[in-house]
Amino acid sequence: MSAPAYTRPDNDERRRRLLELGAELFARHAYDEISMAQIAREAGISKALLYHYFPSKQDYFVATLATGADELRRRVEPDPDLPPAEALTAAVGAYLAWIDDNADAYAKLLQSAATVPEVRELVEGVRAGTVDRILAGIGTTEPAARTAVRGWLWFMDGACLDWIAHRDIERPQLLGLLLGTLFGALMAAGVTLPAQA
Repeated sequence: MSAPAYTRPDNDERRRRLLELGAELFARHAYDEISMAQIAREAGISKALLYHYFPSKQDYFVATLATGADELRRRVEPDPDLPPAEALTAAVGAYLAWIDDNADAYAKLLQSAATVPEVRELVEGVRAGTVDRILAGIGTTEPAARTAVRGWLWFMDGACLDWIAHRDIERPQLLGLLLGTLFGALMAAGVTLPAQA
């Protein structure tokens, strides 16, 4: 007896495929540029089935972003065996590599964060976790250091958006600029950085 020509994916597999499709679609379109009907057509499923997995476009978008944010978190997790400055350099380098690989998605993410409250919350959650990791790495909880790091993250987004829009500086130069501005902001905040081991 021959195998059936088509087997239906199970729920987890279909959800995974829909999230992969969402990553592609939302890299090409801002949140408000695409409808659930268009998404269902792209997925080759009915709109009703899409709504079975994601009750709204916003739920679909946020689930897609959460999946991408988890991947990004894994890629930039600092190596605890490295001295703080080296771990930070490696993490920021990995972040820039991710942006380089996902430039359109990164730009659309920040564009959508301005208009979709759930996306803004997701981005703010990533920023808050990043602030905590940097402060833990340099061994301080001073409010001035927290403010400096949080402000630097906004600077970093602006610098990265400029980088992907113009592509007229190399990634290592941008990495040096970002690290220099962070260390400068921390020094201006009165933070003494730990010595290299």
